[in-house]
Amino acid sequence: MIPVRGYEGHRVAVLGLGRSGLVAARALRAGGAEVVAWDDNPEARAAAEAEGFTPVDLSRDAAWEDVRTLILSPGIPALYPAPNPIVEKAWTHGAVVDNDIGLFFRSYATEDWGLMDRPPRVICVTGSNGKSTTTALIHHCLKAIGMPAQMAGNIGRGVLDLEPGVDGEVVVLELSSYQTEVARALAPDIAIFMNLTPDHLDRHGGMGGYFAAKRRLFAEGGPERAIIGVDEAEGRYLAAEMRQEAEGGDPVIRISSAQKLVGGWNVFARKGFLSEWRKGRQVASIDLREMAGLPGAHNHQNACAAYAALRSLGVAPKKIEVALASYPGLPHRCQLIGEKGGVRFVNDSKATNADAAEKALLAFPRVRWILGGRAKDGGIAALAPLFDRVAKAYLIGEAAESFGATLGTVPQETCGDMATAVSRAAAEAEPGEVVLLAPAAASFDQYSSFETRGDDFVAAVQRVLAAG
Repeated sequence: MIPVRGYEGHRVAVLGLGRSGLVAARALRAGGAEVVAWDDNPEARAAAEAEGFTPVDLSRDAAWEDVRTLILSPGIPALYPAPNPIVEKAWTHGAVVDNDIGLFFRSYATEDWGLMDRPPRVICVTGSNGKSTTTALIHHCLKAIGMPAQMAGNIGRGVLDLEPGVDGEVVVLELSSYQTEVARALAPDIAIFMNLTPDHLDRHGGMGGYFAAKRRLFAEGGPERAIIGVDEAEGRYLAAEMRQEAEGGDPVIRISSAQKLVGGWNVFARKGFLSEWRKGRQVASIDLREMAGLPGAHNHQNACAAYAALRSLGVAPKKIEVALASYPGLPHRCQLIGEKGGVRFVNDSKATNADAAEKALLAFPRVRWILGGRAKDGGIAALAPLFDRVAKAYLIGEAAESFGATLGTVPQETCGDMATAVSRAAAEAEPGEVVLLAPAAASFDQYSSFETRGDDFVAAVQRVLAAG
């Protein structure tokens, strides 16, 4: 745990006692703060009480006496679509609003770093798509290369649950827009912007607010190196904003999975090959095509981002290539489960909307597509240009009928549940095809989460693989 510094003897309120909130409360207490905590969920309050925290209803004015700061959990809105009433209370009573990310950046560096040969570095990854895989990929590569590393944030553990930094260590954080919009301190050594597509728009008051939340990591964080995906206008804008006139555009590294980039320092992937170019000449190339853990153009963009981060740390291209090749894939994100009779089985349960499912479909030329669940706005109509990749669709969940209608003449079968869909797809698949779970829908009609849905797919596939 990282004890929070700067609040010893002060009263600090924590709103939201889920994973990050409870960890923040512990870290504040470890740093000597007096913690008052609240969550509308009685079970969360009971869990906090079991650890010695006394829940205090922060909707009452009396609770704010001497409170210096409110620590906000990611799911609680600070401004849009409307400020949470307790955030309004904090403003009224003169308390500042922060979150665990802000506490991390004010507390992680300590006095003993001056005695280290290589003080710890922090890499932060944000964007709409691919940030979890990129975070996990960088962490995997660091470990494979032999560098001490920890991973946290929107993936795995809360940031304040990390161990204090050691000599030569690299911390890799996945940060959502919910986390970057509130943090009062942002100080990454390396910051990565993957891409921007419409998401969480109600929470941020539209695309402008959504982009502004992510831009804070760069504009206010002031990273030594900014790695920026430039396949959307927002990324091109941010790269131009961060670029310096001298040194050919450093400290920016532009990345792309859709185009060759010229000028400055660039890493891009085309036709399955990753290329690094500096000052107009190619300095390295890696063949990504046979890396089973990184299928498709979207994963090639993830590889470009990870490669650029590792190069920023001084790692040689050949070492990066070996580390990338050993990456097994992140669970539920184009995860290869196994192969039988020339048929691969891939779990992309995280593809909960059409945009994410599109990337999965583009990764494979011929699929037996398992899809369905609780439909989102627009359904799968946007995927029509990719229907020619579908050998057959196997429909599950609430959206089976509506998705079937959109698929039209595409061969299809309504299976209802996952076990039936996997069994039917496996029985009919031909060598060279992929049985792909990319639901393009939420999981909540049949499952508690996309992870639970993915686990069910994996279990069904394992039964197929274990059969004679």
